[in-house]
Formats: sequence, structure tokens, C-alpha cells
Amino acid sequence: MPKRHHRKRGREDTSGLDVTSFMNLMVVLVPFLLISAVFSRVTIMELNVPTSAGKAALNAPNFAIEVIVRKKGFEIANGSSVEAAIPKKNGQYDMQMLHELLARLKARYPMKDDATVLMEPDIEYDYLVQVMDAVRGAEVQVEGSNEVKNVVLFPKISIGDAP
Repeated sequence: MPKRHHRKRGREDTSGLDVTSFMNLMVVLVPFLLISAVFSRVTIMELNVPTSAGKAALNAPNFAIEVIVRKKGFEIANGSSVEAAIPKKNGQYDMQMLHELLARLKARYPMKDDATVLMEPDIEYDYLVQVMDAVRGAEVQVEGSNEVKNVVLFPKISIGDAP
């Protein structure tokens, strides 16, 4: 008996890649990623790095505000000498006293808008962030009321290593 070859004529091969499950994944994943992108914001703060002393000395005013973070506490200097020292309280940096001293300096020099934060080595990064926040601004309670207002102190911050 002769073998007959049966060919399927007119039919094309319809077996292919099934992307239904992939499309279902995308339908769920894309809205989730779009929604979560709203909650994750990246904030970039522009900082100035001190340049060569000779060039800066020509344009520098007489008073330079330097907040030096040391292991024993804060020092506030004027560029050549230490104006005030804030020791640690119970092993913690006294941020409230730093706010008060910086507010007094801002009252004394209202046109000054830059300051330098200098840190000793081996001090945690979190303290740098806290000090930078304290130097940029403070919350001050309005006298005679419970209202608290934000005061901008020194928004232009330079950072560096403590001498």
C-alpha cells in the first residue's frame, strides 16, 4: 500500500509566542511604578566647595561664619578666631543652642547669606546633615503667640574639613 502524504493546504502555522501573561504583568506593573514614582523624590542641594584662599581673600568680607563640628561639640568661628564654643550635652550635640547663636549672628549681619560647615574626621554623616539644616534656617516662635515661623539664616553653605 502506497503511503500518501497528506499536506495541509491553505492552513498557516498559527503556533507562536503567547504574550497574554506578559501583557497582564505590564497592566499591573506600569500603574504601580507610576504611582510609586510620585512618592520617591530626589532633592539636590547645591553646595559650594572652598577654593584657593588667595582668590577668595580679595572678595571676602571682614566676617566669615564657620561652624566647626568637633567630637567635643560645636565651635563658631569668624575665619580667624573662635567666637563661641558649644559643648555636647549628655553626649549629644546641642542643636538648639546652635540655632540661637546662628540667629544672633544673622541679626548682627543681616546681609550675610553664606556660611561654612567644617567637620572633623570620623563624625557621622547624619550630624553634617543636621548642622547644614540648622545653618540654612531655623524655626522661631513668634513672641506673644504659639505661632512658629521659619527663618532663613545662611542658605549658601560651603563644606570642608575642620582644621
